[in-house]
Amino acid sequence: MAMLIDTHSHFDAGEFDADRPAAYARARAAGVGQQVVPAVSYAGWPNLKAVVARYAGLHAAYGLHPCYLAEHRPEHLAALKQWIERERPVAVGECGLDLYIESLDPALQEQFFLAQLRLARDYELPVIVHARRAVDQVLKCIRRIGSLRGVVHSYAGSLDQARRLRQLGFLVSLGGPLAYPRAERLHRLARELPLDGLLLETDAPDQPGPAHAGQRNEPAYLPEVLAELARLRGGDPAEIATATHANACRLFALPAIPQP
Repeated sequence: MAMLIDTHSHFDAGEFDADRPAAYARARAAGVGQQVVPAVSYAGWPNLKAVVARYAGLHAAYGLHPCYLAEHRPEHLAALKQWIERERPVAVGECGLDLYIESLDPALQEQFFLAQLRLARDYELPVIVHARRAVDQVLKCIRRIGSLRGVVHSYAGSLDQARRLRQLGFLVSLGGPLAYPRAERLHRLARELPLDGLLLETDAPDQPGPAHAGQRNEPAYLPEVLAELARLRGGDPAEIATATHANACRLFALPAIPQP
């Protein structure tokens, strides 16, 4: 059985400052061998770089998250180009569109998103996309730029939208929300989408599953996502772990690591 890859963990977040070494050890003990750690704003890139350098199996992605729109400046896009060239991240992101928070200017969000999609295309990197109540708009932007690949993380769209994303070279990743009993649309997607279109994530420290509701989420809980996906699909967890591991390695050009 391949070691699991948490394809979306904010392990650099302040919530882990008090016990990051212990949280890392718990993840490794749980079989989580690698984490993709996406940035959210320019100010956080140096700390993310330092955290990723400190722990084996962590991989950085740099980008400008739409929920931090108030912090972003046009010059941060020029800086992102320089960071990509110098740091060689595994992806561009986290970036995207959030139409749930009404105070976030949709037009300005789209400007930053399109600019980051262009960088991902130009540097032939995958893109990590945040799409909250905005999957159709994200699809439109992806088509506009073209020649892209990536993942829509913490996916909450429809099965049809996921299929359209797959046609454009995008996977979707599932996390803690999959285990909530009322997440019927996610359950259907988990059962019906081909396995080669799925990734696993925690979005730690956010979005814990019901077993940890109200608590800090962490990468060590990723096996619970795997178990729920296997239950919904009626599949072998080891086979699903191997397949999603291969999907992540292929998308992010990560080294394949077997279970010790």
